[in-house]
Amino acid sequence: MRLGIDVHGGDHAPVEILKGVYAAKERLDAHFVLYGKKEDILAFDPNCTMEIENCTEIITGSDVPVDAIRKKRDASMVRGLLDLKEGKIDGFLSAGNSGALLAGGLLRVGRLAGMERPALAIPFPSVKGMSLLLDAGANADVKPSSLSDFALMGSLYKERVLGTPNPSVAIVNIGEEAGKGNQLVRDSFPLLETLPINFIGSIEGRDIPEGKADVIVTDGFTGNVILKFAEGMIKSYGNLLKEQFLSSFKGKIGALLLKDQLKGLMRTFDYKEYGGAPLLGVKGYLVKAHGSSDERAIMNAVLFLAKYVESGMLPVLEAAIEERCHREEVPGTSED
Repeated sequence: MRLGIDVHGGDHAPVEILKGVYAAKERLDAHFVLYGKKEDILAFDPNCTMEIENCTEIITGSDVPVDAIRKKRDASMVRGLLDLKEGKIDGFLSAGNSGALLAGGLLRVGRLAGMERPALAIPFPSVKGMSLLLDAGANADVKPSSLSDFALMGSLYKERVLGTPNPSVAIVNIGEEAGKGNQLVRDSFPLLETLPINFIGSIEGRDIPEGKADVIVTDGFTGNVILKFAEGMIKSYGNLLKEQFLSSFKGKIGALLLKDQLKGLMRTFDYKEYGGAPLLGVKGYLVKAHGSSDERAIMNAVLFLAKYVESGMLPVLEAAIEERCHREEVPGTSED
């Protein structure tokens, strides 16, 4: 298994990226290909034995995504995406410019046949475990057919990669009753009902943390708002809880007694534990890590990338898309 890493992607590149890769290397039987400036990699480790693809350009957070992908042809991200398309590596990870990685996934790797748009699938913690939220920001405006794609991809990914049998799938809505919601939701419902998935209908925002659905489907605008709101709420409430515990002697004693439990709770909501999110719908195993990822986050993202590659999900997804397209071409086709 050959795993490609964008050494210059992320707020703390290249040092934290390389630290994370080295930590993951201790746990994985894989061949690593590092995309970045050779001098920076060797400055970190003069005795580096991993394969290095020397790249002279870097895509920054301030770059215009499409322009950067098209013009910076020797950038670490672009070189990795091209090698992924050509099969020189089995999977690719970057913590760099999100918009550029999404654009590169489309322009340099390409979409799966029959798939309109890719989706960013983010693990979302709930009281019942880990749900999957998609799209989490790749597409602000979508059509009903795109939400149908997201539901199919999310269901297969949750089952094949995350190990949830027959995952329940729901669409984000403002009520549970049929006929509620905006035009996009109402038009998407009949498409989702015909898919070979466990579609359970609508899910309201308050029910997402309760884990009432394994896969949560929505447009990228709404999904990103849900994700950022949850991140902000967890951070704010965590700080508030800390202040309350430290405000009195009794609180400090209580915090000391509950130290391990509180750490476990915060780990549940820490993105560093989950590392990365796949861009579903492209012709390759492509993973986006959080832009502020540190060593632990990158290590977990690399471990996740390996698991994603080993799942062999892409051929299964392609077969499911082909079957769906066939069903749409033959009106009246139904399950026996």
